[in-house]
Amino acid sequence: MILLQPRKTSRQISLILTASVLLVVVILISLSLGRYPLKIQDIIAFLFTGKSADSNMSVVLINVRLPRIIAALVAGAALSVSGAAYQGMFRNPMVSPDILGVSSGAGFGASLAILLSLNIIGIQILSFTFGLAAVFLSYSISKSMGKSHDKTLMLVLSGMVVGTLFTSLISLMKFLADTDTKLPAITFWLMGSLASVNASDLKVVIPVVLAGIIPLVLLGWRLNVLSFGEEEAMSLGLNTERFRFIVILCASLITASVICITGHIGWVGLIIPHLARNIIGPDNKYLIPFSFLTGSSFLLLVDDLARSISSLEIPLGIITSIIGAPFFLIFLKRTSHKTW
Repeated sequence: MILLQPRKTSRQISLILTASVLLVVVILISLSLGRYPLKIQDIIAFLFTGKSADSNMSVVLINVRLPRIIAALVAGAALSVSGAAYQGMFRNPMVSPDILGVSSGAGFGASLAILLSLNIIGIQILSFTFGLAAVFLSYSISKSMGKSHDKTLMLVLSGMVVGTLFTSLISLMKFLADTDTKLPAITFWLMGSLASVNASDLKVVIPVVLAGIIPLVLLGWRLNVLSFGEEEAMSLGLNTERFRFIVILCASLITASVICITGHIGWVGLIIPHLARNIIGPDNKYLIPFSFLTGSSFLLLVDDLARSISSLEIPLGIITSIIGAPFFLIFLKRTSHKTW
């Protein structure tokens, strides 16, 4: 067993390096795609020298494509890492980042802001605020149930109740919205898109996402301990209550911060960690970084499809659902004999 461990670690590191190389390739391909096509060799030359024979190169890359590509990378990484952390904490591969209601809370905040005719900043602030409020409400309800109940089960049930509540409130906002202007805006926001994300949004969101992802990466080994079960983790010296709160806080921060600028993008935080776990294994020290890389590549490819396959941009949530649902069913069938 001791002799096999270095081989396993070497394989995991190799997979992470491979995912990193693939991410770089996907970024270069994404930079070349668009209404104004660019050659990859010209892009590489421009990135290294800052010069190009094409006078539009700088404007197209720096002002148009790069912010959107960075947004896709950040959103894909955030949702995937959040999903991996939650799946590790709940010891269930069916868990997604919105299990505690963050997506429905953020959706209600955005819908309310649109109904009140607030500007884009107001929409983002209310979305972020209500996203975190939904998680806080779920956590508070589960805590109020007392120590006699299963804590994990109470968190899940509380999240379901809060998620249903805010989903109903979103429906109410749609019912009250003007059908010519505000209702289409609410509907489009809820389907998710990177079209309106700019450099100013990224300057605010990226530090928040990093502040949430870094602790989750560093605490991956503690998620491994928690996977043994509540009593076993406590016997090994882990303060499970405090650690669970840290995971929820970090995962909620990165999810809410991304959703407030992109809208709701489903399935990424569910299928990518599940796929990553079956490729690299359940060790969260490697699973979380691998999910970070694969999630970034996946959402960037999805965004490439969204802005390339049609003259009209397709919302990301539609494509991720079309890809994610059948892919997840196939994956479940192939791994149904495995245990957590």
